[in-house]
Amino acid sequence: MPNTTQQIDYSDLARKIKAWGKALGFQQVTITDTELSEAGDRLNTWLQKGYQGDMQWMGEHGTMRYYPEQLLPGTLRVISVRMDYLPDDSNMIAVLKDEDKAYISRYALGRDYHKLIRKRLTTLAKEIEHAIPSSVVQRPFVDSAPVMEKPLAEKAGLGWVGKNTLVINSEAGSWFFLGEIYTSLPLPIDESTEKDLCGDCKACLQVCPTDAFPEPYVLDARRCISYLTIEHKGSIPEEFREPLGNRVFGCDDCQAICPWNKDAEPTKEKDFSPRHNLGNRELSELFLWTEAEFLKYTDGSPIRRIGHERWLRNLAIGLGNALVSNNTNDIVSALESRREHPSPMVQEHVQWALEQHKLYAAGKKKRKRKISSSK
Repeated sequence: MPNTTQQIDYSDLARKIKAWGKALGFQQVTITDTELSEAGDRLNTWLQKGYQGDMQWMGEHGTMRYYPEQLLPGTLRVISVRMDYLPDDSNMIAVLKDEDKAYISRYALGRDYHKLIRKRLTTLAKEIEHAIPSSVVQRPFVDSAPVMEKPLAEKAGLGWVGKNTLVINSEAGSWFFLGEIYTSLPLPIDESTEKDLCGDCKACLQVCPTDAFPEPYVLDARRCISYLTIEHKGSIPEEFREPLGNRVFGCDDCQAICPWNKDAEPTKEKDFSPRHNLGNRELSELFLWTEAEFLKYTDGSPIRRIGHERWLRNLAIGLGNALVSNNTNDIVSALESRREHPSPMVQEHVQWALEQHKLYAAGKKKRKRKISSSK
């Protein structure tokens, strides 16, 4: 049993926490306080403009999102971590430019990060508990509760929130996941050395296929391809279908174009490596997956959360946009096979896709796609 009268050296404990975290595979571990009032004001302004779309949960839980002690009573500090996820040789630009291929956001090519990072944060929390002589209130989070991850990461010094609303680190870019441990321990706070270095650059704003940024540092999720292909549950508005191109799960354009990602290091986590060759698969091949095959090949993947129906919806749009493909007959055949699908939503998007072929063949439609340039 630990000696409950023993004094805790919090500075030494903080150093140990960072060492334990790095041993668990986190590239950076930092500590901050719980002051998020300014972030809360920005969130409420964003919500008032309706930029959250169907994500009503963004406005739920009242002030709990920006007052961490309301979510976990007793919280004094937040341990914020980052873990790189960019796969090696992901060929993202080549896949984006190949209209026959399905582009899947790089974060989703491997295993679901939620479980992996939560497990490691839980291990880190237990290390902390075993190291101190008194009880502690702690809880790990990974994009799974009303937690303002990006403002906390910025305060903790993991980077700055860039014009594309993602956290950017001056050494690592932005290809990383975030996680947190709320704790009642009065650990010393890290002073952030990361300042906003976006400068006059507008590359991320200009490359966005759907013009989802009404202004720098503000995202209108209703226009964002990641939102449309992942969070949105209904039909995708026609104005966004052509700009989606072959992006069938998420979008990385604003990261691929960012100068700070030029020298981003590939991840060393094997679980984030592409599975089932999902980084380089034909649209028509994925579209022909049965629901059983979809569930099999997306087991343990973030992709599974959208379900087979929305998977087909997104792929139908990608196939409709593949108008200049050398495999036009294969595309039409694949689409025709789903024309009588039980889902009215899938039928609608299949019909739209087939209509694009007719318009293009008749010379009534030309391509108007934005494609990220190589970084």
